[in-house]
Amino acid sequence: MINILKKRIIPCLDIKDGRVVKGINFLDLVDAGDPVVSARRYNEMGADELVFLDITATKEKRKTLIGLVQKVAKEVFIPLTVGGGIKSISEMNQILRAGADKISVNSAAVKNPSLVSEGARTFGSQCIVGAVDAALQKNNKKGWDVYINGGSKKTALTLVKWVKELEELGAGEILLTSMNRDGTKEGFDIDMLKAVTNAVNIPVIASGGAGSIEDFIDVFTMTDVDAALAASIFHFGEVDMGELKQRLAKNNIPVRIQESSDCNE
Repeated sequence: MINILKKRIIPCLDIKDGRVVKGINFLDLVDAGDPVVSARRYNEMGADELVFLDITATKEKRKTLIGLVQKVAKEVFIPLTVGGGIKSISEMNQILRAGADKISVNSAAVKNPSLVSEGARTFGSQCIVGAVDAALQKNNKKGWDVYINGGSKKTALTLVKWVKELEELGAGEILLTSMNRDGTKEGFDIDMLKAVTNAVNIPVIASGGAGSIEDFIDVFTMTDVDAALAASIFHFGEVDMGELKQRLAKNNIPVRIQESSDCNE
């Protein structure tokens, strides 16, 4: 019997000053609630995983909020990925000991690629997520540039080349965010996702642009992504997790359906 891997639905908690926030194109952040309460709710709703990103840690040159990670980890029984300001093996170890299952590295990986390979050797590739923020090149609109520091600084890296390098370094997964689509609810960047999934052999998480159930159907039927991440549509109740998964299943997209509906009673 062939084991068909289920597609994953992943809410994202972008954290600033200890609160969940969400903006558009990485700007104009608005409050979206308490991260501990949000984590508990997503666990009950049947999310497949949860991503916790301390989005200002790198800019503010500080470490990820360990105490908050511990509180969030206690509320979830699904894989938890944590990122933001993590730039050493010892910090990775602290985050994993705090309850995270995976470590997301973005700016630190660009500045010090050996962090990815060292992390993979120390904790296993399955624990290392290469997070990439990319935007359309302004000169020709045919490729994408890689950005760091919360999307505020353009690097000399191009997207496809960089994701290939992340895979070679040992990253077990790519979390790819389209800066052009972030918060716009205009749908995932299909062209960008196709380019990346065609370039690597590790799982790719689509991020940026989710606005409706149809957007999830499109990204899973039009690209080879393994998971789709969203924030505001879940935070503000615009898309129901259970309904989303039922619709995906009806469209022959394999997903994990939560057996118990107690949380909705």
